Amino acid sequence: MAFIRRYLIPRLIQYVLVIFLGVTAVFIIPRLTPTDPIAHTIAQIRSQGAYLDPATVDQFIQDLKELYGLEGSMWDQYVALWRRLFRGDFGVSFFQFPTPVSVLVGRALPWTVGLLLTTTVMSWVLGNIIGGLAGYFSRKRWAQALDFTAMVIRPLPYYIFAFTLLLLLGYVVRLFPIAGGAEIGRRPEFSWPYIKSVLWHSFLPALSLTILGGTMWFQTMKLIVQNVNAESFVQYAKLGGVKESIIVSKYVIRNAMLPQVTALGLALGQIFSGALITEIVFSYPGLGTLLYNAVITGDYNLIMGITILSIVAITTAILALDLLYPLFDPRVRYR
Repeated sequence: MAFIRRYLIPRLIQYVLVIFLGVTAVFIIPRLTPTDPIAHTIAQIRSQGAYLDPATVDQFIQDLKELYGLEGSMWDQYVALWRRLFRGDFGVSFFQFPTPVSVLVGRALPWTVGLLLTTTVMSWVLGNIIGGLAGYFSRKRWAQALDFTAMVIRPLPYYIFAFTLLLLLGYVVRLFPIAGGAEIGRRPEFSWPYIKSVLWHSFLPALSLTILGGTMWFQTMKLIVQNVNAESFVQYAKLGGVKESIIVSKYVIRNAMLPQVTALGLALGQIFSGALITEIVFSYPGLGTLLYNAVITGDYNLIMGITILSIVAITTAILALDLLYPLFDPRVRYR
């Protein structure tokens, strides 16, 4: 009962408060931008050669406000937002009307989750294993070669690295597709031809994310392992004749994994915000591209839908990590 009263309840209150403040910020910030979705819609209609007299424009503005849920004061819109959220309704997209935001997010979400979940886990596992071994055997030539390679790759801006892969493997060698999530015209279905097409189109973006992400995990793990390796309990184990394989796996890497587990939880929570640069470079149909188009067009509802999803995912990941942390570190106790 002490755990529930002293830790769990305050932690849940903090969790709800963070989501509440996040949703409030997401509601206010888009409305401070200079982009007016209604004015943008009218400008698009006029650019197509249509004539709208002032009376028609006033009526059109009123109709658009009613359709988009922008009627009344900021407070009225804010209250209406929370009412919709409790029903699981994010409203309709302004510039893909009348498609609901939930439908647009539902279409883009599997692409982003499939790509980022796979690459995040792969880069985390490979980076930590290789980095841990390179940190422990830091004087070996192969470890120094890997460290030099990581030092060269990691500082590269992602868009340069991604464009380089795209040019080399997409245009010059032409091994992989250069755009899209699957073959044009292929119907989404659970079949091997469609799955093969999705994997083939996602290879280049996945490769770019895995390499750059892996170098980050590699360097971080290498530094942590080197610090742990200098601890007195590791030196005592070596002097005591403990097998080196046991020292590496149970003494060094296990202790070095604790901060990496925390970082993994945060990285998994950030999956739902999308990979903006990756999806733009490779024309990948994920949440990042959807959010970019929403910001450019001032689509308030779509911006709020994607951002709220990201806020909830990140705060939930942090809460789950806090509650599960004693399983990774027995020294942690919630009293």
